[in-house]
Amino acid sequence: MEPTPLPLDRLPSAVTVEALSPNHGAEREIVVVVPTFRRPDLVLRTLASLQVQTTHRLFAIVLVENDSEGRDGLEAARPLFESGSLTGLVVVAHERGNCSAYNAGFAAARRFYPALQVALIIDDDEEATPDWIEAHLAALDRLGVDVTGAPQIPVFEDAAKQGLAAHPVFRPPFEASGPVPTLVSSGNVAIRASVLDRMGEPLFDPRFNFTGGGDADLFSRCREAGFRFGWCREAAVREVVPKRRTEFSWINARSLRNGALSTLVQRGRDGRARTLAKSLALALAAPPRSVALALRSRSLLIGLYHIQIALGRLQGEFGQVGEQYRKPESN
Repeated sequence: MEPTPLPLDRLPSAVTVEALSPNHGAEREIVVVVPTFRRPDLVLRTLASLQVQTTHRLFAIVLVENDSEGRDGLEAARPLFESGSLTGLVVVAHERGNCSAYNAGFAAARRFYPALQVALIIDDDEEATPDWIEAHLAALDRLGVDVTGAPQIPVFEDAAKQGLAAHPVFRPPFEASGPVPTLVSSGNVAIRASVLDRMGEPLFDPRFNFTGGGDADLFSRCREAGFRFGWCREAAVREVVPKRRTEFSWINARSLRNGALSTLVQRGRDGRARTLAKSLALALAAPPRSVALALRSRSLLIGLYHIQIALGRLQGEFGQVGEQYRKPESN
């Protein structure tokens, strides 16, 4: 996918501005992008966590409403922006899908904030700790990297499911802060403006709108372009996990999807032959790896993950990827 040139004079046609704070802070160098879809109560908690950031840096917020019909998040947050309680703007991404929402947020950030140095993402089911922004910015400089990721700590609505925090679907991919080879999730990241400029628009590939994986694809392309990544354990956010996401059907679907997406992302980088070879190798290695993981974690559900990933990769070889985001009520 070739990035299109940045049109400096206007937003993309599928993005409209719906609310603007009295002083939206055009000079701000730090911008937080918050996509939202049918979670008005949760997004208000996200925004409240941004209001209490302990930072001397002035930052703006770009809230992206991705439900162009219902607009519950937009209407819940509108008074905060229009009163000046929050600095920034609210846009509507009329093309549904998480990649389109992210793209709308970054398009607005680049046009409304020409002094932009760092853009951060936090999702509408997450709450930031008070030093979230400072932790990310410090890690970017300390590690000398272009993108930092950080943990999304699951907070289960069903407290009895807390043991699932050890499942790879919910567990952060890294433990310690430091340089890492790449990232796989965009739910809690900080990205230098130089990355946005180099990667162009659209930043996220809309083909991943309903499957997820647009973040892994983006970071794979960033890695190929020579950008460096870091992990910042200190910038953790708390992520609400609804009961439906603790059911076997959802975890199984997400695990298979993760495997299929890894096939698609690798194929775009390494070609079909090398990707197929890795898929077959993982399929052969999956049973003993799953047994070992089940014994180590004392959980059959967790142990199944390697087999699910291997099966998902084989599905991906035939172009089968579950669209978990297509039906939001089941996600």
